[in-house]
Order: sequence, then structure tokens, then C-alpha cells
Amino acid sequence: MTQAGAPSGANVGEAVIAPPGLGPRPKVGVPTKLLYGFGSVAFGVKDNGFRVFLVFYYNQVVGLPVMWVTVALAIALAVDSFVDPVVGQMSDYWKSKWGRRHPFLYASAVPAALSFLLLWNPPFGMSQPWQLAWLVGTAIIVRTFITCFEIPSSAMTAELTEDYDERTKIIGYRVLLAWWGGLTLNVFALLVLMRPTEGFKDGRLNPDSYGPYGWIAAGLIFTSIMLSAIGTHRFIPWMPKGPTTRPPGLIQLFKQMAGTLKNKAFLTVAGAALFAAAAEGVGFSIYIYLVTYFWKLTAMQMGILITDAYFGSLVAFFFAPFISKGRNKKGAAMVTLVLTVLLSALPILLRLTGLFPPEGSPWVIPALYGIAIVRGALGISCSILIVAMIADVVEDSQVQTGRRSEGLFFAAVSFISKSVSGVGAIITGLILTLIHFPVGQPASEVPRATINALGLAYIPTLFVLYGAALFCLSFYRITRESHAANLATIAAMAKAEEEAMPPTL
Repeated sequence: MTQAGAPSGANVGEAVIAPPGLGPRPKVGVPTKLLYGFGSVAFGVKDNGFRVFLVFYYNQVVGLPVMWVTVALAIALAVDSFVDPVVGQMSDYWKSKWGRRHPFLYASAVPAALSFLLLWNPPFGMSQPWQLAWLVGTAIIVRTFITCFEIPSSAMTAELTEDYDERTKIIGYRVLLAWWGGLTLNVFALLVLMRPTEGFKDGRLNPDSYGPYGWIAAGLIFTSIMLSAIGTHRFIPWMPKGPTTRPPGLIQLFKQMAGTLKNKAFLTVAGAALFAAAAEGVGFSIYIYLVTYFWKLTAMQMGILITDAYFGSLVAFFFAPFISKGRNKKGAAMVTLVLTVLLSALPILLRLTGLFPPEGSPWVIPALYGIAIVRGALGISCSILIVAMIADVVEDSQVQTGRRSEGLFFAAVSFISKSVSGVGAIITGLILTLIHFPVGQPASEVPRATINALGLAYIPTLFVLYGAALFCLSFYRITRESHAANLATIAAMAKAEEEAMPPTL
């Protein structure tokens, strides 16, 4: 028997109900939020490494052609993106004494750390095709095992609390710590590991800088995954259980996945994620080239400049819950996205038009730093709000299908983001190839016309891709009121199922 309005055959028993005899679910206090959020350091370390250093390292240090590197990373992303929905759906259906998510968390710690270490320690002396194979293989393994942690971990956001505003706060911890973890390692690498030496005036070109970076990063990845898993372990009994039955075959499973993912609210967020990921892929891949050649900053100056994200992410941690308190998340996300894009393009436009402080001016770093803090605070706030919007899709879908599919939704967004962020890296490679950007030359020897062409190609790409993301986001329809209505409907469905069950003797 199902509640009126529930889909026929729905497994309504997946509503979040405290198991008999356990009492109310523990409060998700600050210590739990910190430990849960600390797991995102693993993702932050991996993401910062891939986006900031990896293309530069394998192109400028190892010596592979830039198109080889970007295509290799696109291949790794393509493989990894297909792993996402598999891991998400597996964790939604997993049954164990440790629940649905935690087995994946514990199992991913060692292989994720070890493979990241190998990525930054390729055997020198191999031929270029073998170096390419090493890059593709280790990149795939790293991404696969980070996925095995990140997807189930992200899905837990919707399981730890149903509260519309509390979810934004929890995600704030994850985003803040992901930024701080990855950023801290990058700053340490630039200021300490990549400091100038007698043989390398620019430490970013020194092969010996990257081995220690890999060891430290691997240690951080392992530690963050384990602490996050242990810190949320006590919540397992209160987390929703998987469906009581699984689809009878692979075809039925895919039909069920398709039925879940056609949720209209999800499709709007997925579309926004698609274009935003492509834009971010371009931005992160091209960043070190802009800093090194367009702005002509040293590794020390770059290390100082990227600390803006400490302040930007900290402001966003408080600003995202504030701007959405008593409001709908969609409007706040759209405003912050527009302002982020404008501020991203502003310094480059000012330099190209001669309105920015000239090269060598003591005002270059302060100007870039100030704009970057504001831009970062707005951009990270937008990210927090969009992830919170995905969490709210879970109950909207449950009302329609009777299934809780946290893992599938977060995996699908990750799948989309990874699929097209590789396109962003390829776009960067195409830009560098089309403008005949040189390999291994210091910034002083690259023609100014080539450097300006880099900025001129980047700005319209930014506007087109982020503009498309904004357009998709405008169709999102879940509000504070509709979320509350979804929770009430789910509670009624669960109560009806409980009343329909025969009494136990």
C-alpha cells in the first residue's frame, strides 16, 4: 500500500526515520562538521595539483608536447567520468554493517594516496610515449580512487541533515577546507619546494621540486580521508538505508537511473555544472601561464598571490549562508556567478587597455590580490550554494520516485563536470598551440604580442561558457517552500508505510 500521490511500486521506506531503540539522530555539531569537511582536503589537494601544476609539470618540466598532456588528461577524465555514476549507484545500493557510504571511504584511502605519489614521480629516462602512458595510467588511477571517496562522501551531506539552511553550512565546511587544504600545499610548494636554486632561477622548472610535493600530498590525502570517515562513523545507524530490492537486471538498473536523473530541477543544475566545469577547466589550466607570462610574476609572488583564496574562502564560508538565509538559493547563486565572471575578466581587460598598473609597479600585486579576494569570495559562495541546491534535489526526486539517490545525483554532476573539464584543458592546449606559445622559455623572452593573445583568447571563452551556465541555472525551481513541502510529503509517505506494515509479535 502506498500513500496517495506516491509513485506505484515506490520504496517509500527509504525516508529518513530513526531506527527503533536508537533515539534521535545525534546533532551535527561543529566537531563533526570539521571532521566531515576535512575529507574534502583530499579532493582539494588532488584538484589543485591537477589544475595548477600538472599540465605545466608534464609540459615544461618533463618535456611532453602540451597537446599530448591535455589530451592525456582528457582521456583520464573521460574514463573517470564513467566511474562516477557506477560508484554513486553502487553506494546508493550498498548494504553492510557500516552502511552505504563508509566502506567506500575506508577502501579508497591507501590507493588514492599511493597513486597520487606515483603521478609526480615518473621515471625519467623513458621515451616520451612511455612518459605519456605513465601520465594517463596514474591519472586514471588517482581520479578513480578519489571518486570512490568523494562521491559517497558528498552524498552524505543530504543524509546528515534535512534542514534547508544547515545543508548550506555543512557544505561551507567542505568547500572551505577543500580550498584551504589544496591551497596550503600549493603555497608551501611555491614558497619552499620551488624556491630558486643555483641551477634553476625559476624553481617551477626544477624537476626535483615535484617529488617531495607528491610525498606530502599523498600523506594529506590519506590522513584527510581517514579522519573524515572516522569522524562520521557514529552516524551510520541513522543514515538512510539502501532500497530493499535491486532492479532485476542491468537494463532495468539503467532505466531506473534515467528515471531518477530526468528530474527537472536536477537537469537545470546539471546544465549549469556542464558549462561551468568547461569554463573552470580553461581557467585553471591557463592560470599558471597567465601568472607566469601575462603578469610576469615570480614563483614567490605567485605563492603570495594564491593566498587570496584563504581570505576568499573564509569570507564565503560566512557569506553563502548569510546571503541565502531567509531567501532562495537560486537567486543568490545567480548574482554571485555574474559578479564572479566580471571580476575574473576585469584585471586582464584593464591590462590590455593600459588602465592597470604597468609591469614592475608596486601596485600590481596589491591590485590583483584585492580583486582576487572579492572574486574568490563570490565564486566560492556560488559553489557552496549550487552544491546545496543539488542536496535539495534529493527530496524532490524522492517524492517523485520513492527512492533516495544521493550518490547518483552527486555522481552525475561529477560525471558531467569531469567530462567537460577535460574539454577545458583541451581548449587551453588549442589556445597555446594556435598562438604558437613557446616551450621552456622564461617570461622575458616571450613576445608581448603572444602574451596579449593569451589574454584576448581567454576572456571571450570565459563569458560564453559562464553565460551558458547562468542561463541553465535560471530554470531551477526548488524553493525554500517547496523543499519544506517535499519533506512533509516524505514524512507522510513513511508514516503511511509504517501504518500499513503488519504488527510484530
